[in-house]
Amino acid sequence: MSEPLSIPEGAVTWAEVNLPAYRANLRAIQTFVGPRVQIFAVVKANAYGHGLVPMARAALQAGARRLVVHRLDEALQLRASGIQAPILILGYVPLAAARWVAQHRLTPTVITLEFLEALSAHTPADAVSEVHINVDTGMGRYGLLPDEVVPFLRAAASIPRVRIEGIYTHFATADEADRTYMLQQWRVFQDVLTAAEAAGVRPPVRHACNSAAIFALPEAHLDAVRPGIATYGLRPSLDWETPIALQPVLTWKARVARVRTLPPGHGIGYGRTYVTSKPTTVALVPVGYGDGYHRILSNKGQVLIHGQRAPVLGRVSMDQIVVNVSHIPNVALEDEVVLLGQQGGEAISAEELAAWAQTINYEVVTAILPRVPRIYLDEAAP
Repeated sequence: MSEPLSIPEGAVTWAEVNLPAYRANLRAIQTFVGPRVQIFAVVKANAYGHGLVPMARAALQAGARRLVVHRLDEALQLRASGIQAPILILGYVPLAAARWVAQHRLTPTVITLEFLEALSAHTPADAVSEVHINVDTGMGRYGLLPDEVVPFLRAAASIPRVRIEGIYTHFATADEADRTYMLQQWRVFQDVLTAAEAAGVRPPVRHACNSAAIFALPEAHLDAVRPGIATYGLRPSLDWETPIALQPVLTWKARVARVRTLPPGHGIGYGRTYVTSKPTTVALVPVGYGDGYHRILSNKGQVLIHGQRAPVLGRVSMDQIVVNVSHIPNVALEDEVVLLGQQGGEAISAEELAAWAQTINYEVVTAILPRVPRIYLDEAAP
């Protein structure tokens, strides 16, 4: 097991990433979908803010068969780190980058014959480049429309040194309680698969389910599923409970930088949006929107100190916030502050932070910026 990393000297804020919890989440999802369904672990967007390379390695350790990213640069970073597992790129790759795809044995999502031809041209004569195609069953983004799929498959069959390994779609409303549109998309995708088989083409890897769809539509598990948000221990839907236990993976912490009591009538932060009405003991916490703690949390966010909630007073600045600790005894310089996660018997979830910020839990974790160091905790951690 790897040794836990110490907090960088001088760090005033950091995120602790629990690798055993992440691996446990992946294994729980594998158990839910069954052994015949492959897990494609989604690690795009810096692994949802958790750290691309460490989470990719943990995913493979937990049994993931493939890694999924959105952009070519993410895939190249994984290859540069020594990871040789299959990597699926979900997003657009420019024609000029086809040579990198071939050279590094990446699996792009392809929706044009031009890219297939460019990829073929850069693939060695004794090799084959595998690709997946995306079917737009109602998402309205990247992908072939249903009636474009069979003609594309037929045309692709004549291009040498490329093979359509996979075909997939993506559900637009899998996280919602109303399953009507998701089921409509599922029927469209089934029709596409049937038409492809009738035309003599059956890509061997069919996949459709993101985290929410894994739980909401088990009949769509097919050959593989693409769990993302759930692997990080975050709820894929607020409309229904996840049927398996998930462990939160990331805890965001900081230190108290100053404690003092302000007199009545004292403004706090830019614009004096909060003015004390009585003597108020406050703690300065060196975290702000420059770290990913959103400015919309001004006068509404909360943090944990000594296992108790401390409300944010005034506006969130780029580098710091002020919180009310009048009700928390003995707060001192360099005491631990939890912005996201558990401390004692209290917890602030990504979902709660998202509600305050009028966003979703995805954005809460992906918004934590690179200047917040990630500390990776493994079984060897105390």
